[in-house]
Amino acid sequence: MQLHDFDIDVFLRDHWQKKPLLIKNAWPSWDNPITPDELAGLACEPQIESRLIAETDGTWNVENGPLPETRFGELGPKDWTLLVQATDHYVPEVAALIEPFRFIPNWRIDDVMVSYAADGGGVGPHYDQYDVFLIQGLGKRRWQVGQICNADTPMLPGGDLRQLAEFEPTDEWILEPGDILYVPPRIPHNGTAIGNDCMTYSVGFRAPSRAELIADYCDDLLEHLDSDDRYGDPDLQPQSNPGEISAQAIDRLHAILTEKMNDREYFARWFGQYNSTRKYPDMDWAPEKQLQPGEVHSMLANGTPLLRNPASRFSFIRHDGNSVSLFADGDCYTCTDEAGYLAEQICAHGAITISPEMLESDPVAALITKLYNKGSLAFEQPG
Repeated sequence: MQLHDFDIDVFLRDHWQKKPLLIKNAWPSWDNPITPDELAGLACEPQIESRLIAETDGTWNVENGPLPETRFGELGPKDWTLLVQATDHYVPEVAALIEPFRFIPNWRIDDVMVSYAADGGGVGPHYDQYDVFLIQGLGKRRWQVGQICNADTPMLPGGDLRQLAEFEPTDEWILEPGDILYVPPRIPHNGTAIGNDCMTYSVGFRAPSRAELIADYCDDLLEHLDSDDRYGDPDLQPQSNPGEISAQAIDRLHAILTEKMNDREYFARWFGQYNSTRKYPDMDWAPEKQLQPGEVHSMLANGTPLLRNPASRFSFIRHDGNSVSLFADGDCYTCTDEAGYLAEQICAHGAITISPEMLESDPVAALITKLYNKGSLAFEQPG
């Protein structure tokens, strides 16, 4: 699916991480992928992250899910919003909304959050640290954006909504079903529902911070370092002042820290696994029945397509020669030849049919078996 009258090159040049963009009538034919009742049902599930946000006389109240079914009957006709995170994990039609944005690399994609708002509902003026495409699904919403924020921007105290203490809008639009507003990181925005049955789909992207990368990378390094690998100075020479830490000692100590951290190949493997870890890693998507390579081969021979789990994250790194490292849900698979080609196809497409030429490849069957048994891939069920 492609967006209507949307130039990817112009967007990346002029807007991506630079300034907002309104895309009117972006879909050739818009079909809202989930109903308000279905969204409310997801918010009642214990494994799904959801929030109910209501405003009363300037006071904001946040309730974290799961929500009891009776809660929705208690709500008034105005000024509340339901947010359901990672709806794409559970509703394939919502997951399909990501496809037009795959000109952004997979490793940058986070999830699709869906909101339902009553008249006047919203979460207040705030800013995010990531890019987002705001797709209007039902009803109307007024969006306002302002000047770029930073760490010194005054924020309201308390809460997890990250609301601005002051907000001066510079632009304003009213979005209708099928419209999209792109908002770069740190651009404040405020969305308010106009009328009832307002639904918005937020396609969000990840941007790891320097602090997050350093912390997680160092944690991984510590797990693999040998406690016997210590500082040594067998060529020690007398020095005039024993209190001095010499330049030679600093160089050697600095090298102890940086040699492993500067190992690019090690870092690449770590990042692929770190970045491909599922948003909710504690959730078990493995099938009840594990398959053997022979069973996988039989299903492939019948032409049964393979589907990526919408909750799974796939990416790969190409190496010299004909090998690639496939990263799927925090694991790394070294793939060559036909398996390497398959790895690239899995990353590029949500559904794959294995060609007859690849059916004879044992590494292909072995790779698919591992991914299936972990729940990263599934076989399409006949409709």
